[in-house]
Parts: sequence; C-alpha cells; structure tokens
Amino acid sequence: MSAPATLTPERRIVLNARSRHLAYATAGYNTLEGIVALAAGAAASSTALIGFGLDSFIEVSSALIVIWQFRSRVPEERERLALKLIAVSFFALAAWVAFDAVRSLLGQGEAEPSPVGIGIAAVSVVVMPLLVWAKRRTGRELGSATVVADSMQTLLCTYLSAILLVGLVLNATLGWSWADPVAALIIAAVAVREGVEAWKGEHCDDCAPAAGTTGEGGACCDDDSCKD
Repeated sequence: MSAPATLTPERRIVLNARSRHLAYATAGYNTLEGIVALAAGAAASSTALIGFGLDSFIEVSSALIVIWQFRSRVPEERERLALKLIAVSFFALAAWVAFDAVRSLLGQGEAEPSPVGIGIAAVSVVVMPLLVWAKRRTGRELGSATVVADSMQTLLCTYLSAILLVGLVLNATLGWSWADPVAALIIAAVAVREGVEAWKGEHCDDCAPAAGTTGEGGACCDDDSCKD
C-alpha cells in the first residue's frame, strides 16, 4: 500500500474517531442482522440462514476489537490473540455449517422458502459494500492493520450475503431445496479461508503506517507483511 507521507495529529484524531464510529455501526447492524437471520433460519430450517446469522456475530466480534483498540492503546500481543480467537470462531462456524449442510443434502432436513431471509440478505448486499469502502479508505489513510482487517471481515459478509440471497431465491422460486445447503457449504468454505487468513494475519498486507507516524493498528502484522 502507498501510505501518505504525513499524517497530522488532528487528522489522526479524526480518523481514529471515524474508525470507532464505523465499528459501532458495523456492530449494531450485524447484531440486528444476526438475530433476524437466526430467527428466520430456525423457522425455515435453513442451514444457510443460520450459518449467515452466526457469521454476523463473528463480524460483531471483529468490530468490537476495533472499538477496543481505538478507545485505548492496545498491546500488540493482545491484538494477535484477539485475531486468533476470531480465526477459531470461523473454524467452529465452518465445521457446524458443513455438518448441518451435509445432513440436509442427505435428506435429513429440507429448508423452506424464507421471504424474511431473502429480505435481510438483500439489504446486506446493499449496506455491507458501503461499510467496506468506508473502512478500507479510513484504514489505509490511517495506516491501521486492524481497520483494514475489519474491512475484510465486512467484505466476507458481503460475499456471504450474495451467496445466501442466490440460494434462498432459487429455493423460493424454483423449489431447489438443495440450493440452501449448497450455499451453506460455500459459506463454510469461505469461513475456513478467512479463518486461516485471520490466524496468519494475512489481512494486514496493505496496512503500512504512514511514514513518520506510529500506526494505531499495525500490531497484527508480521515484520514483512506490512511492506508496500
């Protein structure tokens, strides 16, 4: 990443505050999204919707890490541990979703159409890209590894929203009940990939702090991972 040559204290204060506000917005929206998705998934016996709802709460945990960091100066070791905990959450999510999806494909459960699920997925396809853009722009200007990593978590939510929407629409319009567990398996695969990247800190590749500044969020990067 090509970081700005200078970042004034005043501008850093603005960006720190913006990072917190974006994280609060993400946590609030994803909490609502998760509750609706889990309720709709349980009502429709939809593995994909339930997996999407659980992923929403993982996104909330990522946002809380950003809030935690930008309310105080967080030690590098604590941030690394937090990212690894998020990775473990992704792995657990993937295992559960994959198991239930296979069970559904084997005929031990069939998802019903879910208009509510379609609605929340459609809204997320619109809302999530806006948050991704704002977080990535803020994180790059600030030189924050944490904010950039959090933007990648939100980007994952965007992808999952689109995958979920396709699966639910196919089930509702064409009666393809298998589309739901297949969508869930895709969600599980993406969750594993994101878990591996969170564990390794690979989301931090373009988070180099601005020259002459100390990045607030660069702690999750290895020595070579934050180079331009």
